Amino acid sequence: MFLIRIQRRLLLLSVCLLSASAFAAEESLDNPYGLSALWAQGDWVAKATLLILVLMSMASWYVIFTKLMDQNRVMGFAQSANGSFWNAGTVKQGAEGLEADSPFRFIAEKGLEGASKHTGLLGAVDFNTWVTMSIQRAMNQVQSRMQDGLAVLATVGSTAPFVGLFGTVWGIYNALVKIGMSGQASIDKVAGPVGESLIMTAIGLAVAVPAVLGYNWLVRRNKIAMEEVQAFGADLHAVLLGKGTGPGTGADAGSNSR
Repeated sequence: MFLIRIQRRLLLLSVCLLSASAFAAEESLDNPYGLSALWAQGDWVAKATLLILVLMSMASWYVIFTKLMDQNRVMGFAQSANGSFWNAGTVKQGAEGLEADSPFRFIAEKGLEGASKHTGLLGAVDFNTWVTMSIQRAMNQVQSRMQDGLAVLATVGSTAPFVGLFGTVWGIYNALVKIGMSGQASIDKVAGPVGESLIMTAIGLAVAVPAVLGYNWLVRRNKIAMEEVQAFGADLHAVLLGKGTGPGTGADAGSNSR
């Protein structure tokens, strides 16, 4: 009997939940002021505007997640470089001990290449200046790669509200045209189309705010990562010029790289 009562109560609860969900679904379908009504009643301009906002949101979130993973990888490469590179016998051995896609290995290889190719016409350039330029070019390339995609966030953050505002203005215009043609200006005839149009502005803001916050956050993290890169480049420059104090520095590093 106890099990039968429990089964009956569970059955009654499931029926109530199904009824509530069906009522909610029916209410959402019959809601004349929701997104479904906006899509169903909107023209091709309104639908295109909504699709553009959706694509902008997807692009901004994609950039946020991918750049976050890239920055985490760079910080991991920085720890690896600080732990293994400076314990190597030479700069070349230290570079070969780093990961193949590590930006710190890229900078070390470019610095070695600049130190070993200081011949011919390049010999007229001061060695210190030439090595500095080689390392600085490599660091600039690393910084450029780290900034890839941030322009997308800046563009989305600055334009999404205006795209949503355009959708609102266009929707209100069409609503007023329909009201004028029908000759009915009651509150229920005006509130529906105008409310649907205002949703566009809310969507535009919902797209822009995460993009702006993500942009500022990623820019700050980029600065932290670039501080590690610049510190590594400065130390590498000192080693290649023979100012280091460990083994494999100075002339030894340059001779082994040739």
